Amino acid sequence: MERKDFETWLDNISVTFLSLTDLQKNETLDHLISLSGAVQLRHLSNNLETLLKRDFLKLLPLELSFYLLKWLDPQALLTCCLVSKQWNKVISACTEVWQTACKNLGWQIDDSVQDALHWKKVYLKAILRMKQLEDHEAFETSSLIGHSARVYALYYKDGLLCTGSDDLSAKLWDVSTGQCIYGIQTHTCAAVKFDEQKLVTGSFDNTVACWEWSSGARTQHFRGHTGAVFSVDYNDELDILVSGSADFTVKVWALSAGTCLNTLTGHTEWVTKVVLQKCKVKSLLHSPGDYILLSADKYEIKFREINCKCLKTLSVSEDRSICLQPRLHFDGKYIVCSSALGLYQWDFASYDILRVIKIPEIANLALLGFGDVFALLFDNRYLYIMDLRTESLISRWPLPEYRKSKRGSSFLAGEASWLNGLDGHNDTGLVFATSMPDHSIHLVLWKEHG
Repeated sequence: MERKDFETWLDNISVTFLSLTDLQKNETLDHLISLSGAVQLRHLSNNLETLLKRDFLKLLPLELSFYLLKWLDPQALLTCCLVSKQWNKVISACTEVWQTACKNLGWQIDDSVQDALHWKKVYLKAILRMKQLEDHEAFETSSLIGHSARVYALYYKDGLLCTGSDDLSAKLWDVSTGQCIYGIQTHTCAAVKFDEQKLVTGSFDNTVACWEWSSGARTQHFRGHTGAVFSVDYNDELDILVSGSADFTVKVWALSAGTCLNTLTGHTEWVTKVVLQKCKVKSLLHSPGDYILLSADKYEIKFREINCKCLKTLSVSEDRSICLQPRLHFDGKYIVCSSALGLYQWDFASYDILRVIKIPEIANLALLGFGDVFALLFDNRYLYIMDLRTESLISRWPLPEYRKSKRGSSFLAGEASWLNGLDGHNDTGLVFATSMPDHSIHLVLWKEHG
């Protein structure tokens, strides 16, 4: 057939075809397909793929593609990345999608970083770490050996762990290497706190002492308590040291002079915790920047101004069979403690209870650390991580038969910044430390990323 005659015929056939019903069109196509050979069928297959399988990510505006992608879960997005290079490029460039996915995993987000590929990599790193937590594979253990009698006092700061022992010594350890940096002769230590120059110890001999790391010399001796000193805290800027004792009192001392400025009464049990903390919220009782003195016994938590005026007393129950666990959290905004009734969180501005978290399946769960996203808890057998957004336990780690302490001095949490959300860099270093019956220190550390 000549080209001109073919075009005329094709026009006539097209007009007729368009006038048919859908059923008639289908029958016509079926008939034509049955008459076609291999060349025609291959041509038909190639053109149908182009017509029917349209790449909407390639055809749509980028903003609309991003909007559609936000409705997919991250695992589906990762699968979609395998479709083609173009899909991988578009999906990897969707910053908001990957930032949201990281937030949902409890990851901290730096909004100043707008590199989308960066956030996809962060998500992949985050999903690996969260899987390690779920599979109980995120941590590893180590030991510090050097004391010859029970270790009853621990304090951690910036990669360094201080231990005070009944062998009349205190040691400062580099947690990352396990090396002892300083070892000095002291009295029996029930509490320790340190900085680069000095060590402050509370003792079973009813005194508090200040020691110089470099020389081991005792530079100050604080006498006045009539019972063992179970907790100490100090602030160089205020030139104040505070101590809590088995004599039911809290003493406020001049740090440099060693003189007692005030003796605070009101507790009816051993004072096992004292904290000097700068306030971060405003209320009728205090303003941001004010220093607050917290003291706690087994039933009550008291808050005072530095001039010793009592602001508030908190407790979880009037039932004296319900005791507070020895470790508590106070960051200037919130107070958190645990008891047999659950985990209590108060707002420091109003002193109202914000929430009570109950975990009925685990008895005697004690608090170690508390943040915006995670809490670190433990009992006699395991270390636990709780996702505070869902109030569910997401990981646990077995603990050995560690030395028990009703005062909470023989165990502590390590690095705390990850409790406000992981970021791929803060999940390193010490997680938990406790003293052992053989006088060693058992360490639980973050395992490096795989």
